[in-house]
Amino acid sequence: MGEVKLTNIVKRYGSVEIIKSLSLHIKDGEFLVLVGGSGCGKSTTLRLIAGLETANEGSIVIGDREVTHVPPKDRDIAMVFQNYALYPHMTVYDNIAFGLKLRKYSKSEIDKKVQEAADMLDIKPYLHRKPKELSGGQRQRVALGRALVRDAQVFLMDEPLSNLDAKLRMQTRTEIKRLQQKLGITTVYVTHDQIEAMTMGDRIAVMKGGIIQQLASPAVAYEFPSNLFVAGFIGSPSMNFIQVRLTDMDSTTVKVEAPGIQLSLKKTDVVAGDLESFKGKEVIMGIRPEFLALTDIDESNPEWQSVQAWIDVVEPSGSRTFVHLSVGDKHKLVAEVDTIKVLHLSSGSELPVWLDTRRIHLFDPETEKRIMSTAQPI
Repeated sequence: MGEVKLTNIVKRYGSVEIIKSLSLHIKDGEFLVLVGGSGCGKSTTLRLIAGLETANEGSIVIGDREVTHVPPKDRDIAMVFQNYALYPHMTVYDNIAFGLKLRKYSKSEIDKKVQEAADMLDIKPYLHRKPKELSGGQRQRVALGRALVRDAQVFLMDEPLSNLDAKLRMQTRTEIKRLQQKLGITTVYVTHDQIEAMTMGDRIAVMKGGIIQQLASPAVAYEFPSNLFVAGFIGSPSMNFIQVRLTDMDSTTVKVEAPGIQLSLKKTDVVAGDLESFKGKEVIMGIRPEFLALTDIDESNPEWQSVQAWIDVVEPSGSRTFVHLSVGDKHKLVAEVDTIKVLHLSSGSELPVWLDTRRIHLFDPETEKRIMSTAQPI
């Protein structure tokens, strides 16, 4: 069993608490991504699992064994680093085989494992080259091969794609995910790139300030962010936020208003048990750019409601275009729309912007927690 359990983990450097009572259960065979901005504690968490850092409090279990104070070499993990960490004087073959030699595997076993890994990663033609003779993507595959031959319970990957260009990063993340699914090895992957997190993870743990803000599938984190931080961090472009007043409500709807905005929203997924207490107060309304429309809307459809806006900037991006809008005196929105439908638009134009009211979230401005969504729960 390759499951990993972290229970009430605390990590301090001097008086600074980097990880704050973190508990996390990573299932056997799961691909879990730790994602967040710089300094959020994701790499420290990975290093704690690896044994490269020691927790001040709490326990770490890998499989059926507590390893909190076990040295890294005895934890049955394999790690892939951001900088590849290849030995420059060794061939690709020897880099992959090095860990097996230390563990006294026979020559035949080593050769079999190296050849299998090289075949799987398509690096067989490079086995006799040295790292300096390889491209960045090829070096990354060598680093992956060195981890693969270990037959470890858990793979740990610390931003392994950050040194690659955009095209190669996309290709390599697909390869990593395919390999993980084929091998079924529990994998913990650290990245600051939310696109990597969304495309690769079975679940993602969004971190900020040493605390997991939300642990969920990529779809749930995207559609139902637990708080303002997750809502703004996950998604590109990020979610639009507008400060509105919750003016009225009944058993099925709530009404929100702001200068230039009046919307009636269905109470589909109410998180706050005391929603009534927000009546008459300011809340933060969030809606993602793809749920705004500028054209082709049936105006009789009550699920689409409009606000008057002015176009600030039009940013074509291939098949999709980002339109930056002003609503009222101070509200700024970004709409993500089909390029073909907005070729006629230009800066300074005034037009109605339609909001899909089935995709709106309300957040408490004080706690920043989501209090309501209009979307159907997944």
